[in-house]
Amino acid sequence: MGQKNQTVVAEFYFSDFPPFEKGSLLLFVPLLFIYLFIIVGNFTIFCAIWLDTHLHNPMYSFIGMFSFLEIWYTTVTIPKMLSNLVSEQKTISFVGCLLQMYFFHSLGVTEALVLTVMAIDRYVAICNPLHYAVIMTPRLCIWLSTGSCLFGFLMLLPETVWISTLPFCGPNQIHQLFCDFEPVLRLACADTSVILVEDVIHAIFILMSVSIISLSYVRIIAVILRIPSGDSRQKAFSTCAAHITIFLLSFGSVGLMYLRFSVIFPPLLDKATALMFAVLAPLFNPIIYSLRNKDMKDAIRRVLCFQERSKTEKRNISVSLTC
Repeated sequence: MGQKNQTVVAEFYFSDFPPFEKGSLLLFVPLLFIYLFIIVGNFTIFCAIWLDTHLHNPMYSFIGMFSFLEIWYTTVTIPKMLSNLVSEQKTISFVGCLLQMYFFHSLGVTEALVLTVMAIDRYVAICNPLHYAVIMTPRLCIWLSTGSCLFGFLMLLPETVWISTLPFCGPNQIHQLFCDFEPVLRLACADTSVILVEDVIHAIFILMSVSIISLSYVRIIAVILRIPSGDSRQKAFSTCAAHITIFLLSFGSVGLMYLRFSVIFPPLLDKATALMFAVLAPLFNPIIYSLRNKDMKDAIRRVLCFQERSKTEKRNISVSLTC
């Protein structure tokens, strides 16, 4: 049958998750709580770094940027997941699906680049401390941050535009929690061998980032072990441990999802893996960077105390004017 007679897909349907009756409401409440915690936690970290001058240095600037990206990274997918859990019509428009894919992966790539830059920053700070201020200048930090955003959002643009030109004539059910490249490409009425090309592109980028970050932290750990002072060694280990934990959570689940090439997982395992890097990994970011970081906890406390003092002063001024 010719392409002119094919039905053009206007929207996609998401398959049920979890696959048992009345499980949607059981998942809705914890997912909503996790989403609110991610938003509030990352926004608090971002504001604390922005308002507290003690944290105006490259390391915390990159942490603040990563927290800001995490807010939008989760907002691209989780609200739609929540809507699908309570809605009978679990649909998304074709354009909406393309936009979700583009922003989810663009933000993910940008976050990966920021994590890579953070590893390089820690490498310079610990392995070349005398030259740190000369190397990691404010100008370079701005260039690195801007370059990460530009590369992250431009890298996926040609790929998304190309997918928008593919014919989709049915079926239109996506076996995933959100629109992702592989599940959507499998629905195209075209040669699906292009999926292998997508896997190779993702694998190259992931392996490059993992290699740079791994080599940086291997060198960092080697230098930390040679530090004679126990307190200095413990502080350096504490800072790097937080970064390494975020790195393992983020890249571990992403690697499991995108470094499998032609291996096909059961739909339930696919969704569980997607839940790991789209929901669970972002959940631990505010926990690790706030609860395990003394400087961050002190900054949040100072910001909150400053706001309380400001409210008290305003009330006192109001009372004095009334009198």
